[in-house]
Amino acid sequence: MKITIISIPVTDQSRAKEFYMNFGFQLLIDAPMGGDQRWIQLTLPGAETTIALVTWFEDMPAGSVRGMVITVDSIEDKIKELNGKGIEVEPIEKTPWGRFAAVKDPDGNRLSLHQEH
Repeated sequence: MKITIISIPVTDQSRAKEFYMNFGFQLLIDAPMGGDQRWIQLTLPGAETTIALVTWFEDMPAGSVRGMVITVDSIEDKIKELNGKGIEVEPIEKTPWGRFAAVKDPDGNRLSLHQEH
């Protein structure tokens, strides 16, 4: 078994797609689903797990995602890259299990950059 898709609730799929692609995700699928909804699926290079930008789950309000951790080789380099693209990153927090820095997407979904010791 493996986790293949994690749904990320957003209000504006186009705006979210732009953010996640600037963050470093690659587009796998952008296809109409009917009405004004689209199936937008993205992945990080080399990852098996993907994300889908969703607007249709009433019990998953936009901005409610917490705890999605993205491991990077160098947290400082990733922060510099993201800042250069206009993406704000919160200060690095040091913990016994690594260093973390939070990033929020346009809806407030919180992603955590993580660098192991």
